Amino acid sequence: MPELPEVEVTRRGIARALAGQRISAIEVRESRLRWPVPPAVRGLAGLTVRSVKRRAKYLLLDCGDGQLIMHLGMSGSLRVLPAGTAFDKHDHFDLVLGERLLRLRDPRRFGAVLWRKTGDAPHPLLARLGIEPLSRALDGARLHALTRARRAPIKAFLMDSRRVVGVGNIYASESLYRARIDPRTPARRLSLARCARLARAIKDTLRSAIRAGGSSLRDYVGADGGYGCFQLRMLVYGREGKRCRRCGAAVRRIVLGQRSTYFCPACQR
Repeated sequence: MPELPEVEVTRRGIARALAGQRISAIEVRESRLRWPVPPAVRGLAGLTVRSVKRRAKYLLLDCGDGQLIMHLGMSGSLRVLPAGTAFDKHDHFDLVLGERLLRLRDPRRFGAVLWRKTGDAPHPLLARLGIEPLSRALDGARLHALTRARRAPIKAFLMDSRRVVGVGNIYASESLYRARIDPRTPARRLSLARCARLARAIKDTLRSAIRAGGSSLRDYVGADGGYGCFQLRMLVYGREGKRCRRCGAAVRRIVLGQRSTYFCPACQR
């Protein structure tokens, strides 16, 4: 599933093509995505895309009268293509902007195209989201305060979007390795110093992944069709049985919260 780095790479890729452009047409070929595409989306022709922002793993296209909310789901991608480009059965939505279009391809149909009108209450999918990990709001002190009452393993805590958004499975394992913290450690047991180390590691991991274009393990491609290469730089994720790059011990794989979790039993305490 595309996580924060992949969504941010996508945002940067499409923002250059969309910002300031007038929507000339909307094509909804399949409305049965994770949630039905609302009828209002079909009436956006004539509006101008003012900006493209990201909140957690959602892309927010400000159209003045409201926000077009898009999510890539498990296998979705957004591509900027010449208008009139032929589509196949998995290309469910086009936002046409003159000579170019933004196309959502989503083989599993777990993505989303939604609409929130300006002045309405925050969309329910966005209303209860936690801290953006790359923002100044996430530092050691804030992370320490958030974890005080949490008995869950710190890995599970990092993947709870009500606390911290967008970290995801891969980047939680990688961040905990950089911070030398065992993913099974109860969140409330982390000291202030360890929380500060972890907050820095999360930011470093996500920024490194964004610079690498994200991780392309299965379906993900960026807005230009290119693959991410962070998977070539992973320190523990997917490296079960291989030597730790830091100490030489064998990387272990366990299951936490029904998700594969990788760590070094020697380095991470």
